[in-house]
Amino acid sequence: MPLSPSETSDLLRKLDHRPNKKLGQNFLIDGNLVEKSINMANLPSGMPVLEIGPGLGTLTEKLLHAGHPVYAVEIDRRLEAHLRERLAGFIKKKKLDLIRADAVKQPIGNISPEILDYAVVANLPYAISSAWMEGLLSTGKLPHCMVIMLQKEATERILAPSGTKAYNALAIFLQASFRQDGLHQVPSQCFHPAPAVASALLKLERVDHPFLFCKEARILIRRIFTQRRKQIGSLLKKENLEIQQAVSSWITRHQLCPTTRPEKIPVHQWIDLGKSLSN
Repeated sequence: MPLSPSETSDLLRKLDHRPNKKLGQNFLIDGNLVEKSINMANLPSGMPVLEIGPGLGTLTEKLLHAGHPVYAVEIDRRLEAHLRERLAGFIKKKKLDLIRADAVKQPIGNISPEILDYAVVANLPYAISSAWMEGLLSTGKLPHCMVIMLQKEATERILAPSGTKAYNALAIFLQASFRQDGLHQVPSQCFHPAPAVASALLKLERVDHPFLFCKEARILIRRIFTQRRKQIGSLLKKENLEIQQAVSSWITRHQLCPTTRPEKIPVHQWIDLGKSLSN
């Protein structure tokens, strides 16, 4: 069970650790949400799990007891040391692979090419959520599913449909490979310290035929969305000749008006552009 607020405070004091706001350290103190995360994931028996920011190890331990090998990435030195002590038995049995690293730089931790499939279950540090997801996509090794705790606004941006103000490049990249399969609102009092923002537990399921945008396409689409209110035709003029030709053919193929704004273009059409740039 997660520690109560007072037990969490006592343990942090014992560890001489203050929650780091910059690292997005808000510790889960609601046992129902730990169970909810695992139930939402509904994982096949023994499937490896990637956990980003295990913190005090409550979710980690629950996953291990459920029979899932866990690959955990923790950047905080004190918390990593605490986890190594608390979960030493699982580490010895090679059920837990724990590394101290920046998850943005090592988005899938020590998950090796030999591991054919895995899931992500994590209370993501909010400060790195978008950067970590971009990093995950760039590895080319997509999980079976993700059950992730996020800032509520972040879930709205990820799930945003075309034609809305929240629609963005990361939403396009994620929606090309995942679909929403669950969403649960989480009040701030479920954490210690309580964040100043609302949270949500989101499940994303990998689609049957995921599409990964190449680096060139990701850079281009991100650049286009930094000027989202401009027309696609005028944005095209700033690109090199090769990209201009590819985008021009794409506009013609989909009968897009050059005055169309990027936020109006649906995901499947951006995927087609990505395929053109991958060839």
